[in-house]
Amino acid sequence: MAAPPTDRSPIGVPRSRVRQLMAASAGNVVEWFDWYAYVFLTTYFSAQIFPKTGDPLIPVLSAFAVFAVGFFMRPLGGLLVGAFADRFGRKTAMTFTITLMGAGSLLLAITPTYAAAGVLAPIILVLARLIQGLSVGGEFAAATTFLVESAPPGRRGLFSSFQYVSTTIGQLLASGLAAVLAGSLPEADMNSWGWRVPFLVGAVLSLVGLWIRRGADETTTLASEIERGTAEKPKLFEFLVRYPSKAALIVGITMAGTVAYYTWTTYLPTYAQQSVGFDVGDALTVSTISLVFFMVLQPLLGMLSDRIGRKPMLITFGLGFTLLPVPLLNTLDNTFASLLFIQCLGMVFLGGFTSISAAVNSELFPTRVRAAGAGLPYSLTVAVFGGTAPLIGTALKDADNSALFPWYVSALALISTLVYVFALKETKDQPLR
Repeated sequence: MAAPPTDRSPIGVPRSRVRQLMAASAGNVVEWFDWYAYVFLTTYFSAQIFPKTGDPLIPVLSAFAVFAVGFFMRPLGGLLVGAFADRFGRKTAMTFTITLMGAGSLLLAITPTYAAAGVLAPIILVLARLIQGLSVGGEFAAATTFLVESAPPGRRGLFSSFQYVSTTIGQLLASGLAAVLAGSLPEADMNSWGWRVPFLVGAVLSLVGLWIRRGADETTTLASEIERGTAEKPKLFEFLVRYPSKAALIVGITMAGTVAYYTWTTYLPTYAQQSVGFDVGDALTVSTISLVFFMVLQPLLGMLSDRIGRKPMLITFGLGFTLLPVPLLNTLDNTFASLLFIQCLGMVFLGGFTSISAAVNSELFPTRVRAAGAGLPYSLTVAVFGGTAPLIGTALKDADNSALFPWYVSALALISTLVYVFALKETKDQPLR
């Protein structure tokens, strides 16, 4: 006898909610593919865009400085797009962010070299990263609230984890494509035009993500209530005026998570190249393998948080990154196994933060100001501590003080751990307000 029809997916989530997951995740994949392609290709295009100097680290340092500049547009995106999402709906905001990201990626793909355009080349590069920074900040504000609001009771941790599942897929695609290009093209071709290919791919994928997001259902009725005159528009800084302690709490929660995330998933291959002379192609391969492992962990840890709570997960993460960075990074050598072990072990602890970050932030604010309330303080913290991690690490290397970088990561993790223990209340069983 045939099995009776079911409206549930294999993980027990109604299929309509699976469509919501797909709509948010597909666009998020594109957003983060575009964002991370820049990082993985820095060593190839930096010498093309910035003027040559006697020190080969200077162009790389300049490229990471632009990476950090892009991060400082993220708080503006978190505020403006978050407020837009609170007033007009999450779906409309997500459509805007993916269009913006596609435009920034296309601009990167056609950025001229310094030899061809002089100082105009780095100016165009900066402009493209500012556009992408605005988009990514807005994407987090809109997409994370959309995911958590789409979740059934008792599954917010699981749904939250798909923020970093999709983020990691985008990063994985960027890393994988960069590795394929680096392995198949001669170095001269990779330096001259090969690095442009992923940015062109990202621009095309943005159109695909835009089409997929058109099928999403809105998760809040506030926009229609405002239109009918039964609710007032939330003011731009209403979340900060009414919930200042919640905004400050997000800063403390995120501080360790963002520096650990960008160190372990983004900067570690470059750190290995700079500190122990690790091969560029092998570093990208290790990064790709470890990202697959990291992606698989997210829903498992998200479901675990729905059972045991958000607070134990965050405390475990915080303690891990307080104690581990110094011994792990100081034992790194130029063998494949060494880097793979260090990267995967760190990701086990890191998943305690990434899998539930969207849920924790969204559970702190009511629907009326949720997107802006979670978007601005989170994006601001990411800009200050996450976006500057590669820059700080490279600068310390340039100053022959690279051994200080692991201590920097551990110090920030200790501060956040104290926040988790003494300031954070458990939110997994609280209904979304």
